[in-house]
Amino acid sequence: MARFSRLDVLTMIRQTGVVPVFYHGDLDTAKSIVQACFEGGAPVLEFTNRGDFAWEVFAGVERFCSNELPGAILGAGSVIDSPTAGLYVNNGASFVVGPSMNPEVASFCNRRKVAYIPGCATATEISNAEALGCEVVKVFPGDAAGGPDFVRAVLAPMPWSSIMPTGGVDITRDSLEAWFRAGVFAVGIGSRLVSPEIVKSRDWAGLTRRTRTTVDLIAAIRGAQRG
Repeated sequence: MARFSRLDVLTMIRQTGVVPVFYHGDLDTAKSIVQACFEGGAPVLEFTNRGDFAWEVFAGVERFCSNELPGAILGAGSVIDSPTAGLYVNNGASFVVGPSMNPEVASFCNRRKVAYIPGCATATEISNAEALGCEVVKVFPGDAAGGPDFVRAVLAPMPWSSIMPTGGVDITRDSLEAWFRAGVFAVGIGSRLVSPEIVKSRDWAGLTRRTRTTVDLIAAIRGAQRG
C-alpha cells in the first residue's frame, strides 16, 4: 500500500521541481542512490522497471525508505500494464509512471488513489490522459517529442495541463531554464543526474551535491520567473 496520497505526491513533485529517475539491480546500491538524492533535496524518486526481478529490488528499497527515510517518496517507472502497476503498488509504490498511456493502468490507479503519470507525445494523448484522471502527464521522450517548444505549443491552447518531460532534460542552467520557461510542472532526470560514473565510483556525496545544485537551480529559475 502506498505510504503517500496522490495529492501529497503531486504537491511534492511540484514543490521540488525534479524527479530523479534511476534503476539498479543491486539493492544496496539502489538504497544508496535514494538516500543520496533525498539528502540532496529530491524526496520523490522514480525507480524504473527495467531489469529481471526489478520489483524485488524496489520492494527492498521501499522497506528501507519506510524504516530509515520516511520522507522519501518512491514510485515505479516504465510501467506499461495494469498487472505490473498492481505488483508495484502492492509493494509500496506511491506513484506509477509509464512510457505510454494505458487506460487500464489509469483505472487501477484511480481506484487505489495512486498518482499515475503516463507518457504522452501529442496534444491528443495528453488530453486523453487528462480525461482518464491523470493530473500530470510525462512528455516522453521529451527531446524527441519537440522539447520545450512542444510544451509551450501545447500549453497555449491547454494551459491547464501539467507536463513533466523526461528524456532530453539536463542539469545545466540552459537546459532547465528552457524547460521551465516553457511552463513545465516539473522535470524527470535520469542519467544526467544519476550518472553511470557516479554510481560506478559510489560517489554518493557527489550525487548529493549534484542533486542539491539541481534543486537549488530550479528554485532560482522559478524565482526569477515570478519576478
